[in-house]
Amino acid sequence: MSYIIAEVGQAHEGSLGLALSYIEALAETGVDAVKFQIHIAEAESSEFEPFRIKFSEQDKTRFDYWKRMEFSLEEWKLLKQICDEKGVEFLASPFSNAAVDLLEELGVKRYKIGSGEVSNFLLLEKIAQTGKPVIISSGMSSFEELDQSLEFLKKRRVEFSILQCTTAYPTKPEEYGLNIISQLKERYGVPVGYSDHSARIETCIAATSLGAEILEFHAVFDRRSFGPDATSSLEIDEIKELVLAVSNIETSLEHPVDKSDNFRFKELKDIFEKSLAVNKDLPAGHMLTFGDLEAKKPKGYGVDASEFQQVLGSALKREMKQWEFLNWENLI
Repeated sequence: MSYIIAEVGQAHEGSLGLALSYIEALAETGVDAVKFQIHIAEAESSEFEPFRIKFSEQDKTRFDYWKRMEFSLEEWKLLKQICDEKGVEFLASPFSNAAVDLLEELGVKRYKIGSGEVSNFLLLEKIAQTGKPVIISSGMSSFEELDQSLEFLKKRRVEFSILQCTTAYPTKPEEYGLNIISQLKERYGVPVGYSDHSARIETCIAATSLGAEILEFHAVFDRRSFGPDATSSLEIDEIKELVLAVSNIETSLEHPVDKSDNFRFKELKDIFEKSLAVNKDLPAGHMLTFGDLEAKKPKGYGVDASEFQQVLGSALKREMKQWEFLNWENLI
């Protein structure tokens, strides 16, 4: 079964109450994990960091924005506690070594490495020292860069899985890169998933059908909300629909249909398939042509419609009325 991650990211806008509300709402959708991002401004950023999108008028710098997104250790403990109580895994992406220390205080099961941290070998080393598995997004990395980072993790015996991801917000259909899922599977031989920023449920559904074992997407109460990821997110009702759709697709994939065996359709075939009839009054001795024939339900009351070619050129033993079923005994 797919492991489904709903990412709150910065959608909480620095509000503990809003963050808790997201956990409550997402737990009811059936997702497996609710994901946050651990930003500690002094440890990961500086006044020189530019905005990816200049969306905020209240934050003078990107550093100020990260500062506003911070929670205290006690607040993070509460968020994890509520996740535990609601039966969803608390998952988070650290963006500094200090954030890893915080997550270790919380006792997380695994780590998510964001696309921008794939080449941050200092952070990878810090996470490797925890001995915990990681999920790594490949969004901004070439295969060559991924090779280097994953070799780094392999040498440290870190268990990892990889997500195909396109760092574009929102991602356009021509940018999805669904073809990369199979390439990642073949190249690395580890569990592969899909991290989505398209704000459309069909993307993760398609990824599931292509073998994605992990699905990740941003969550928001309303795409019209404030924030850098709002337009790239799924809303709560859409997430419910997605979880159900993924379950249905997985059920389908687990039950392959044998197209060579249609025995279970026998009764339906008897109803829907047809028998030959004549489409006009015809005299005895008439030589049947294609233009004399019609196919009528049900099957079994005349020559099977599939055998019409075998009756062409045959003569009628007796006069036949329009729409009468045609049987072999009617033919000379």
